Amino acid sequence: MEQQNYHPIPQPDEIPIREREDAMGAYFMMFASLAGGIPFPLINLIASFIYYFLNKSKSRFVHFHSHQSLTSQIPVSVLNAIAIVWGILLIVNNFHITRDFITYLIAIGIVNLVYFIFSIIAAVKARKGKFYYFIFFGKWAYHVAYKIKDQKLSSENINKPPKGF
Repeated sequence: MEQQNYHPIPQPDEIPIREREDAMGAYFMMFASLAGGIPFPLINLIASFIYYFLNKSKSRFVHFHSHQSLTSQIPVSVLNAIAIVWGILLIVNNFHITRDFITYLIAIGIVNLVYFIFSIIAAVKARKGKFYYFIFFGKWAYHVAYKIKDQKLSSENINKPPKGF
């Protein structure tokens, strides 16, 4: 089995305040649609994508937190979008609200509350220069941000002139 090499994790006092604030900001993308006054979950997801791609190169610490925030927001946004589409379909079909829809709304409410709590905890930890690992998403974000990429170039990756010249 191949050994995985990772960059060292910085200590809180080694991380500049600006990087801590950028890492914290990744978790606040869940409020993007509320800031615009539009309660549509895909706006939050788009804001998270933009935030991730603008900030991932600032540092590994910011990359970790913005990646974790983005990947954890994807399933929540999809579940919220399903609720909105389902609700619109119910309105179009004469407001026939079913028990399944009510149950789904309750479940989505719980999922959103849990996601909100974890995101606030992660934002506070990020501001302090610490890590907070979400279930499923934390290990993945750590791997993406801190794994040492193989620096060796294979012969196929070296620029060569086209054959025949």
